[in-house]
This record gives sequence, C-alpha cells and structure tokens, in this order.
Amino acid sequence: MERKASRRENECEEKNSNSESSELDKDYKTSLITLNVGGYLYITQKQTLTKYPDSFLGGIINGRIMCPFDADGHYFIDRDGLLFRHILNFLRNGELLLPEGFRENQLLAQEAEFFQLKVLSEAVKSRWEKEQLASRETTFLEITDSHDRSQGLRIFCNAPEFIAKIKSRIVLVSKSRLDGFPEEFSVSSNIIQFKYFIKSENGTRLVLKEDNTFVCTLETLKFEAIMTALKCGFRLLTSLDCSRGSIVHSDALHFIK
Repeated sequence: MERKASRRENECEEKNSNSESSELDKDYKTSLITLNVGGYLYITQKQTLTKYPDSFLGGIINGRIMCPFDADGHYFIDRDGLLFRHILNFLRNGELLLPEGFRENQLLAQEAEFFQLKVLSEAVKSRWEKEQLASRETTFLEITDSHDRSQGLRIFCNAPEFIAKIKSRIVLVSKSRLDGFPEEFSVSSNIIQFKYFIKSENGTRLVLKEDNTFVCTLETLKFEAIMTALKCGFRLLTSLDCSRGSIVHSDALHFIK
C-alpha cells in the first residue's frame, strides 16, 4: 500500500511539473510578437514593444490602436521595413546606435515620429544637425616629422569622413609595415606624427617598411590622397602652396565636393 501511495504521489508531482512547464512555455510563446513591417518580419518580445506605452507600438500591443494582420496572422505595419531595425534597436538598447556612414537621418526621423517615439525623433534630429554643422566646417589632417615640421603634408577637406578615411589608410599601412617598430609614429585627433622621415636622394620618405625597404614617399601619399578623393566624388580645389610650381611638390592639398 505504501508503495502504491508513493507511486501516486510521484505521478501527481510529475503531472504538476509538466503542467507548470507547459504553462511557462505557453507564456513564453505568447510573449513573443512577430511584426510584418513593409514585408520584413521581426520577432521580438512584448516587453520590448511596450517600453514606451504611449507609442504607436505600445498602443498596438495594449489594444489602444487597431492594426491589420497579414495572411499569416502577423501584425502588419505599412512602413519602411529596413529602417525599422533601428527603431527596434532603440527600444532594445535605450539609445540611438547607428552604423558608420548612416545617411538616412531624415527618413529615420520621420519613422520615429510615425511610431510616436519622441525621444528617438529628437536624438535623430540632433545627430543630423551635428552632421550638417560638421559638413560646413573645413577639417584638416597633418602628416608631419616630429623633428622637422617643414617636412610633411596637410590635407584640407569640408567632409570629415573623407579625412577619417585618409587617416585610417595611413595608420593601417603604417602599422602593417612597421613590424617591430610600434613607436615610430603617433596619432592625435588631426595629426599623424612620425618620429622621423628618412631623407634620400629620391626625396623625403616616410618610415614605412616592407621587406626592409622604404616604400612610401610623401609624393606617393599625395597621389594616393588625390586618387581617393576623385573616386569619392571630390575635386582638388587648389594647392594651398602654389609657389612650389607643382601639386606633387606642394605641402598642402584642399579638396571640396
């Protein structure tokens, strides 16, 4: 009799455990929401969409706003499906995080207003205004010899992203070709300063090594900067020091779009 009673107790506990597990699975599944935004499917949690209860998405989940369903029974929102990833990331992270080179600020601001996310809309507009202000300011990059400032090159441009591209290119080449010499150059916000330039009969060369050969001259660097600028749609406005008689011999370049 004791064995039978014990067996029944174990069966009841197992049933209760299975029932609780089933309820948890059910609750978890109902907490997941699938949205069809302009043909793109997004799966997220209910608590993410209701982070701002007064927003458009919060209204849909709370039943305050009626939303149509697609053929598969998912909420359908007729908005930009690609840009919605940034809306969802904002709800998940609580801050505006956009990929490098993002250029659709105006469209994203409109999407934020549609979804009634005032905080996001203001963040996008603030970012947009800063980019507009930065684009009107001339940015420069100076590559110089720490012992002789007259030896070097200055690049001016009204597009900070172009200066950043040239800067990253020089740093990348320098690091890859300076094996064992990590202290040969230093980088600040707008200046790349080499410990020294090597002077030879062929002109001044940067300390960039590959197979123990000095491979990068200032002239090479100027040509690379000019070619990169042209490929990016910029034009060479003027050489800021025309007294040298040639772009190759000038110590400054000015690009504009």
